Order: sequence, then structure tokens, then C-alpha cells
Amino acid sequence: MGPFSITVQELSKLIGHADSPLIFDVCKCEDYDTQPLLIPGSRWRDHQQTAQWAAEIPDGAKVVIVCVKGMKVSQAAATELRLMGVDAAILQGGLNAWIEAGLPTVKKRGLIGNREGKASRWVTRVNPKIDRIACPWLISRFLDPSAKFFYVEAAQTINAGLELDAIPYDVEGVEISHRGDTCSFDTLIDLFGLRDAALDRVAAIVRGADTARMDLAPEAAGLLAISLGNSYLSGADDHDALERGLLVYDALYAWARFAAAETHNWPAKKA
Repeated sequence: MGPFSITVQELSKLIGHADSPLIFDVCKCEDYDTQPLLIPGSRWRDHQQTAQWAAEIPDGAKVVIVCVKGMKVSQAAATELRLMGVDAAILQGGLNAWIEAGLPTVKKRGLIGNREGKASRWVTRVNPKIDRIACPWLISRFLDPSAKFFYVEAAQTINAGLELDAIPYDVEGVEISHRGDTCSFDTLIDLFGLRDAALDRVAAIVRGADTARMDLAPEAAGLLAISLGNSYLSGADDHDALERGLLVYDALYAWARFAAAETHNWPAKKA
């Protein structure tokens, strides 16, 4: 089991990929409801019901518990989880420290940020390639790790959204879609107030690949090629394409954050 606490800087480095820790916001209801911002990927849970919601935590998962200041509320929940064998840590300084450090936050909107513990549901057109895989990656890594995604025929996307209680995206006539020269990925970033230099760099690459403007980023042509190859390998299995594509965006975001300055050359230096 790991240490009892984690700093905001340490947690920020772990966000944005499949192996990110589960983040549970256990702020008291009155504090949670008056705070418009969330740590990306966090979900609210009642600290007085920890034993009940602990059952949803997968075996071996790492957990970070957040409250306003990282004091009695989060420490009580984390202690109870650790007694149950869960590798839980508190966030030092809590949400206040995260915001004061200027780290990325998410605006509460619609299903994102509710106190019901309900997974959000999203629906779009079949045969995803770029935007319709980039958007689910952004949603699952920054908005709602438990989100569910559905792919239907283009003409039925809005109707399917009503039937499935799902948010339609990347089709004409809905809020989350292309705006002018930007794509649905850009719209999601804007609507949820995500401000992150690495994410902005990924957004430029997605926009260039999705709108055939390779001049926007030198990596856009590579993303287009990988996305088309991914679609070919997955055939008609849209969820297989999504699972493969999520790993691509994990790697792209990690590159933008930690490795964009690294170069590669050949021949290697002789010993």
C-alpha cells in the first residue's frame, strides 16, 4: 500500500491516461454544491457512506480522496478505505491547493459533476475515426471515467440520444459539434473550461487531422494515418476502434506533456 498522501503536483502527472488513479471528491454536500469546479476525472461520493461505495473500487486500484482542504473529511474516508485494504491516499491541501496551483479544472455541466454517482452516457455516429474517438478519450480521461459510449446510424443519433438518455455529439444540430473551423473536441474543451497547454497542443493536432488542415500541426498527418489504419483494423466494430484509439490519445497526450522536446536521431553515437 502506498503513502497516505499525495501532492497536487504528483497527482497532476498521473491524470490523462488509462492508469490514472480513481479520484473521489468527498466534500460535504454544501461545499460541493457551491464549488463550480472539479479536478479532472473526479466523482463525488458521500464520506459518511464510504463502506458502501468502496464496493465499486476494483481490486488493486489506486485511489485519491479529495475534500476542500485535505483535512478531516478526506482523511476519515481514506482511513476507512485503507482499513478495507484499498490503496487510498488523500490529496494534500485538497481542492483548494489544486486550484491555487493553477492546475486544470473542469466546469460542472449537465451530468458531469452531479452528486448521484450516475455514469454519463454519450452517443454519436458509427464508424469513428478521429473526432469521435478523441472526444470519448477526453470525456473518459478528464470528465467521467465511468462514461458509456454508443455508436448509431448518423440519421438516428439525436433520436437515440433521447431513447438512451445520452448526450449526442459530433453531429449537426447539437451543442457538442463543430463550430466554424474547429471540431467537436475543441467544443468539449471550451464547454468544460479545460485549460491545459498539453491538451491545447493535442487539440491542434486533432483539428488538423479531422478537418484536413495538416498545416495546423506537423503531427496531424500522422494522426490521420494512424486513425485510418485503426479504422481499417477494427472493421465494423466501433468499440474495438475506440479501445485501440484511446491508447493512441494516451500516448499523444503523454508526448505533449512530457516528451515533446525529445528528439530522435540516427546513427546513434558510437560507444
